Amino acid sequence: MAQALLTVAEALARILDGAEPTEPETVPLLEAHGRVLAGDLEAKLTQPPFAASAMDGYAVRAADVEAPPARLKVVGTSAAGRGYRGSVRPGEAVRIFTGAALPDGADAIVIQENTEPAGDGVIVREGAPSKTYVRGRGIDFAAGVTLLEAGRRLDARALTLAAAMGHDVVPVRSKPLVAILATGDELVLPGTPPGPDQIVCSNPFGLAALVSNAGATPRVLGIARDSKEDIAGKIGEAQGADIIVTTGGASVGDHDLVVPALASLGMKLDFWKVAMRPGKPLLFGRLGKARVLGVPGNPVSSLVCGRLFLVPLIRRLLGAAVTDEALETATLTHALAANGPRQYYMRAVLERSSRGPPRVTALALQDSSLLAPLAAADCLIVRAPDAPALQAGAEVEILRLDF
Repeated sequence: MAQALLTVAEALARILDGAEPTEPETVPLLEAHGRVLAGDLEAKLTQPPFAASAMDGYAVRAADVEAPPARLKVVGTSAAGRGYRGSVRPGEAVRIFTGAALPDGADAIVIQENTEPAGDGVIVREGAPSKTYVRGRGIDFAAGVTLLEAGRRLDARALTLAAAMGHDVVPVRSKPLVAILATGDELVLPGTPPGPDQIVCSNPFGLAALVSNAGATPRVLGIARDSKEDIAGKIGEAQGADIIVTTGGASVGDHDLVVPALASLGMKLDFWKVAMRPGKPLLFGRLGKARVLGVPGNPVSSLVCGRLFLVPLIRRLLGAAVTDEALETATLTHALAANGPRQYYMRAVLERSSRGPPRVTALALQDSSLLAPLAAADCLIVRAPDAPALQAGAEVEILRLDF
């Protein structure tokens, strides 16, 4: 099955093409963390709903304290949740506390440090122009204004705002279901002692974490043995999935049976192989309504492909913005050899610098089967196809690892 290798950008564009957001659902605010808004949210309330004091002190008429010292009669108290119901008249003041409603007639706050008690009154030692320490009604937001837009992922800041806006439930996109299947006779689950010629299956666990972190629901289907029948049977358990991810078995060897198994179920193959390393034997197709990503079996390749292709696809299904990867620049601590014809994602460690851009060091071991270097890395150096050799001190592009 000869095929020209796609670039990473071309492959991603084809994976995202035609992907429509999932259906909306309404969830309680306490269950909405990490979810993506399915519609714009307007404020139901004005915030703050009344003019309030920003400090402890006295609510006064600014005109009464223009020429300090000024003696005022204290006629009441305004505390948060228990405001003073009367009006402040000339020569009067109301003891007030932070967050309390500003009484009618008052237009400024004198902080308590600038006052001293005097019988049934208070002596103001320093004046306060109109609006001093007063939080005006609606200075944060007004009812009817859209403050959170569809596609926004609901983090702690957004949830706090939604609550203040008066929402106890919010419309969000349903979480895409991502089925994950490992393949290979050589694999055993963690906790099972490997037999001769066997290794522990690790890819589904990292991919499931990647999926959850991106806002989708993972469903791990286990391990399929190296037969078309077993692979097809296990994929049959992925009913209802929006995305099916297979790991391993997608290359061109005699035991690489994922493509034939998927074809027997009716998958329409879109592409197979991408000009990247690690991750060249990536496949993409469609099986019914599900999109199928076949990632390599090598653990590093699996997670790098998941970061570059699976995460953006989940974001698109959630209706969130999918933008070009936010590449940063860093300075090499050492020389790098010229790159080959495929885009290279090198595991690396970033070192913050107080004098200019951060410094980055590529790890010595870059084999795509090695998990310890991946766990030690915090970024990937991204090298374009056929990039020339670089000396120490050269600038390179990096992609932070957030999985």
